Amino acid sequence: MVLFSILCLRLLLISTMSLVSDSPVNSSSSDDFAAFLDDALDSGTSSQSSPEEDDDDDDKDNHNDPEAQLPNDLDTQRIKRRKVAEELENIEELQASTSHSSLEQTLEASKKKDECTHPGSFGEMCILCGQRLQAESGVTFGYIHKGLRLQNDEIVRLRNTDMKNLLRHKKLYLVLDLDHTLLNSTELRDMTSEEEYLKSQTDSLQDVSKGNLFMLNLMHMMTKLRPFARTFLKEASEMFEMYIYTMGDRAYALEMAKLLDPQREYFSSRVISRDDGTQKHQKGLDIVLGQESAVLILDDTEHAWTKHKENLILMERYLFFASSCRQFGFNCKSLSELKSDESDTDGALATVLEVLKQIHKMFFDELKDNLVDRDVRQVLKTVKKEILKGCKIVFSRVFPTKYQAENHHLWKMAEQLGATCATELDSSVTHVVSNDVGTEKSRWAVKHNKFLVLPRWIEAANYMWQKKPEENFSVKPNEEPITPVCSNANS
Repeated sequence: MVLFSILCLRLLLISTMSLVSDSPVNSSSSDDFAAFLDDALDSGTSSQSSPEEDDDDDDKDNHNDPEAQLPNDLDTQRIKRRKVAEELENIEELQASTSHSSLEQTLEASKKKDECTHPGSFGEMCILCGQRLQAESGVTFGYIHKGLRLQNDEIVRLRNTDMKNLLRHKKLYLVLDLDHTLLNSTELRDMTSEEEYLKSQTDSLQDVSKGNLFMLNLMHMMTKLRPFARTFLKEASEMFEMYIYTMGDRAYALEMAKLLDPQREYFSSRVISRDDGTQKHQKGLDIVLGQESAVLILDDTEHAWTKHKENLILMERYLFFASSCRQFGFNCKSLSELKSDESDTDGALATVLEVLKQIHKMFFDELKDNLVDRDVRQVLKTVKKEILKGCKIVFSRVFPTKYQAENHHLWKMAEQLGATCATELDSSVTHVVSNDVGTEKSRWAVKHNKFLVLPRWIEAANYMWQKKPEENFSVKPNEEPITPVCSNANS
């Protein structure tokens, strides 16, 4: 009888759901409801059988007597037929009392409530309801899962959720470039004769955590990690959720991630390559699941981040191999050819780690406004403006003739570092920047005991995040115009 009741109820359910059969969300919900109904009716079966079981218990003394058992069987059949009739009657009353229009209204309200917004998709299929979508839309997050696309509302939701979680753990986001920031790679065919010695000094790929120079034969490449890279990643991971973001292809990005993070403890799947970007030759935070107000970027290439310069900490390029020096037009010996390298303790990564610690501390411990309203970009500006604070700079023959001085990158850089720039000399000027000791302004600086420094003094302060000693950058008599060098800016 109960099975028959289930069948009747399912028939009613199917006829009802057919009105919205075109909605995959409701059909999915129907399956859930049907499963729920089975469970409910199964439990009902147990409760309905208990009176009959009680009757059997009352007559247990007669259970061995066939003649005594016969009337009970007839009674049981009558009870079952009566309950079937009652349940069918109830179903007919339900159908009769529910008008077609009110049923449609109820279903329409339910449909609107359960309507899927398709927050994302795998290929052509919605990740939530499974419906096949007609057209691709949203932002691709292929580095998380191949074929994954997310809509803007879902991206915002995920960012807000992740942001709250990160702030609770006193963490921000850090996006890291690979080439010339964390490491330097060269193709084997581009190595010079003076670099041949490196091939006998490479470290084992069996345990990359103990090495920093690797031969990748399958990629016909050699890679050198920047000094202090492993310590940097370990300490930075305590303050930031980190991403790799490179203009190299995905295969290269993943191979470099293995060298830097063999245990996948720092980056996990957060490895972004040029294959994942939404704009050609550009990097963007649109594919980073972090609030822009909480993201810092380390990169050696400023023009790669045209929309996010306020998040950028510009790194001095790590040019270990000769091919990289040639790539950027430097006519000089590379670090590898000189059998030299950056300092482990006061090189670029060690220096920028201290800057990151300062920014992190100021963001979490020194700002007074609500935590979720804080903006790391403002903290970055504040820290940077302290570097050359109190300096007043005049440039002499550094810019091309008739060039608008205020638009030159050195002028802008000095102002970002907190200096004041001027075109005319007066007693408040502290520094004259020039390549030539013989200019009128340079002679004035010498006469009035002002600092006369090379343009590299400003660049060194920008890369090293501290004002460097002026005597290391002083302009000498008969100073030749400075040609680019591969060594550190603080050398």
